[in-house]
Amino acid sequence: MSVRIRLKKFGRKHRPFYRLCAMDVRSPRNGRVLEELGYYDPLVPDTDARAVLNGERIKYWLGVGALPTPKAGVLIKKYGSNGTHAAEQKTALEKLAQDRKLKSVPAPKGYVAPVEAVADAQ
Repeated sequence: MSVRIRLKKFGRKHRPFYRLCAMDVRSPRNGRVLEELGYYDPLVPDTDARAVLNGERIKYWLGVGALPTPKAGVLIKKYGSNGTHAAEQKTALEKLAQDRKLKSVPAPKGYVAPVEAVADAQ
């Protein structure tokens, strides 16, 4: 069996999302996968935070003879375990996590806080 590391497309119209997968060559683009190796979200604002890959499993599949497609090869080269952008990716992912943590959800319109919560805030 010939194995390729390629992108599997998810999402909807004008909102793409991809998973990096090890797949049999004969399976269709969105067909059955052998293993999922990471994901790529092209709509994340910070370029270095777009791809998150499992470097150990990618190294395994490359070691047993799997060939990456050209697009998957670029992602592996940049964001794999020894990638050229690995340090930038780490800082970008930490910044993204921090931003998500700080972002608070506003209260719904007409919401009145319980009396205990108001007393605790003072």
